[in-house]
Formats: sequence, structure tokens, C-alpha cells
Amino acid sequence: MPTPPFIKPGEKVVLYDGVCKLCNGWVNFLLRRKLARNVRFAAVQSEEGKALLRFAGLPDENIRTIVLIEGNRHWVRAQAILRVMRLLPFPWGLLSLLRFIPHFISNFFYNCIAVNRYRLFGRYDAQHPVSPDYPGRFLHR
Repeated sequence: MPTPPFIKPGEKVVLYDGVCKLCNGWVNFLLRRKLARNVRFAAVQSEEGKALLRFAGLPDENIRTIVLIEGNRHWVRAQAILRVMRLLPFPWGLLSLLRFIPHFISNFFYNCIAVNRYRLFGRYDAQHPVSPDYPGRFLHR
């Protein structure tokens, strides 16, 4: 089975909307809470992000969700967020237990926020620059 591009063995990648202020805030939240070092990030607007979306069989234009890629598997929407949360230290990792809620319920709440995220939280005019405080955590420059 082919391996995802740009990902080293044992790494996971979170793909996020690089112009969404909420998405960028979530990435910063994860980094400040000492998310496992084997988790890296890429904006869906970056070339690396688009290549990983194609690898996962997802559209690389107008993607409107968070994606977690681990090996040859991927998760989207609420399941991606909750699987990332389990990689955080206590007590934040406990939130990952919500992944056992049926997907149609967790994705309903995810979609309610996702549809309104630009209106509620705003957006950047272009892909938001990566903080230099976290070298090596982002696939794109």
C-alpha cells in the first residue's frame, strides 16, 4: 500500500483551513497544550495539504473540514478532532471519549459550527502565516 506524501513513518498530520481564524486558533491551542511531537500540521490551501487530501481521496479544492491522516487511514470532521484530542495530555485527552458518541450526532454539532465559522470567528484574507515558535511542526513553509 502506498504511503502518504510528506509524512514520515509514525507521523500523523492534521489538515486545517489556513484562512479560518477558528481553525488556526485550534491549531495554536493544540501546540500550546503540548500535543505529541509526531503530529504535524498543514493548511488545506498549501501544496502539501492538497497532495494529502488527494491521497486520502478527498477533494483538494473548497474543502470545509478538519482531516487527520495517520498512515493509510484518515478521519474527517468531529472524529478527526476527537482523535487528535486523545493525543493531548491529561485532562484534555479525556475529551477524546466523546468519539464514542454516534458519528451522526457528533458531526451534527461539528457541522453547525463549521458552516458558521467564518461569520462567528472571522477569516484571514490569505493563508495565515505559521508561528516560528513551533519549528518542524508544519509541513509547509
